[in-house]
Amino acid sequence: MKKHQFDASKFRVKEGSSIDLNKISTRGSKEDLTKSQSTTALSDDNEFLSEAQERLYAEGNRALLIILQGMDAAGKDGTIRHVMHGINPQGCRVHSFGPPNKEELSHHFLWRPMPFLPARGMISIFNRSYYEETLVVRVHPELLIPQKLPAVKSLEANELQNLWKLRYREIKNFERTLEDNGTTVLKFFLHVSREEQKSRLLERLTDPEKAWKFNPRDLEERKLWSDYKTAFEETISATSTKEAPWFIIPADDKWYARAAIADIIASELEALDLKFPEVGKDQLLRFGEYIKELQRD
Repeated sequence: MKKHQFDASKFRVKEGSSIDLNKISTRGSKEDLTKSQSTTALSDDNEFLSEAQERLYAEGNRALLIILQGMDAAGKDGTIRHVMHGINPQGCRVHSFGPPNKEELSHHFLWRPMPFLPARGMISIFNRSYYEETLVVRVHPELLIPQKLPAVKSLEANELQNLWKLRYREIKNFERTLEDNGTTVLKFFLHVSREEQKSRLLERLTDPEKAWKFNPRDLEERKLWSDYKTAFEETISATSTKEAPWFIIPADDKWYARAAIADIIASELEALDLKFPEVGKDQLLRFGEYIKELQRD
């Protein structure tokens, strides 16, 4: 059994619970690991995840879908880079969800992620995801206009409540279907404070090596912080299930968030009890012959 440094249950959102992000710290508790200890724990988990991925691929019965969501500059890109360090690229792929194109807009919103879901034996990571349809689209309801939904008659907030409830239900059914067919779904919300976001955006504006990350639109979205907070609270509360849980990760300290997420993923993979396929008895009996053939070559 692997030793786990974090108690995943304190990050996990229980099904049916209502959350208030103002009451959840954006920093880890004092009882948790120091930065040095977290760095060591992350390195250990990197090694474990590399081995677990090999078993996942070899067994070929299960798949893993990791979803990362958060405010702008919450640390999603860095989390992927550090947590998945050492993972074989052949068994893992990352897909970032930007604005949908014309073809995607003409389909149901859950049609969009289909080509990027992990095959059995594989890991897929969604940097943002289909959840944008209950987050950014909720904050900017005008984005519904090109979707041409017959049920949407008005963009007034009170008129759209049924749409969001419908989408929550469709997402839960979708993720339950994935789980039923062998895909473990883990969803992480990187919980960053408004003050920390400001610091990171300023860093992008003052550090030449990070300037490429800055998007002026981030400043406009920042003005809608309260709206996004409400959208995240309702979405997470409505869609965290036993089969596909949300984990709210304190993300003001990047080193803490990365170590916690790596540990949770490692714990979930360990629980799957992945094993290398066993060689058949008849096949095993012939190994001696194969060895001799190679030695004669």
